[in-house]
Amino acid sequence: MRAIVTVTGKDKTGIIARVSAALSEHGVNILDISQTVLQDYFAMIMLVDLEGCDVSFGVLSDSISETAKSICMDIRIMREEIFDAMHRL
Repeated sequence: MRAIVTVTGKDKTGIIARVSAALSEHGVNILDISQTVLQDYFAMIMLVDLEGCDVSFGVLSDSISETAKSICMDIRIMREEIFDAMHRL
């Protein structure tokens, strides 16, 4: 199963490192990543593979939320099929 991770907020050092570490700690593999800085604002979207994840999706989501709080960013994770369903015409 794959998922989409989005990260937004004020730019600061270490965002990618912290988010990547939080995902890696649960066996999540990053398949693709795109990030940009718009003036002082950071935006990133990741496509991740959950096949090796060692916790349930709910626990992973809670872990990502804790990471978001610790770095003062908005981080969301959504299963790929839900993301696709929301963006169908």
